[in-house]
Amino acid sequence: MRVILSFLLLGFFCQSCLFGNVTTDPDLHPKHKQGYVLVIKVIDGDTFWVDDGKEKFKVRFIGIDAPETRNSWRKKKGHYGHEAKEYVTQLTLERWVRLEYDVRKLDPYGRHLAYIYLEDDTFLNAHLVANGFAVLDTYPPNVKYVEVFTDLQKKAREAGLGLWAGYGLP
Repeated sequence: MRVILSFLLLGFFCQSCLFGNVTTDPDLHPKHKQGYVLVIKVIDGDTFWVDDGKEKFKVRFIGIDAPETRNSWRKKKGHYGHEAKEYVTQLTLERWVRLEYDVRKLDPYGRHLAYIYLEDDTFLNAHLVANGFAVLDTYPPNVKYVEVFTDLQKKAREAGLGLWAGYGLP
């Protein structure tokens, strides 16, 4: 009996290692079982709330910073903040996204730190930088895509896209 229990535990452990977020919980939505989360509230251009079928939590996009939509005790309202929030809202609210984590999964405020992928596999963090809705803002050890963001920001700035309008390079 102990041998059978050991094999069952080993099998569960191996399945967890191989499939990560994928679960066989019958109460979860099929998208949750595929590793997706549902965006339930957009805070601004780089932060939203999601539901993974078991809990709801706040996600901060890794590697980028979108302008603030309002003044807070730490930051001031930024140019193009409302546009960035509206754009992220249009792309994500009540839609399924996939989260990719880097080295550090949580920030000091308890938010999940993630790279975001839309259902069509658009890399949202990069897409926002490329179109001038956000700027490069990386903090080690979460620097997996720093070169990608740097290149995209340079191109967006040179083209005068989004928040770079009027600030293009000669």
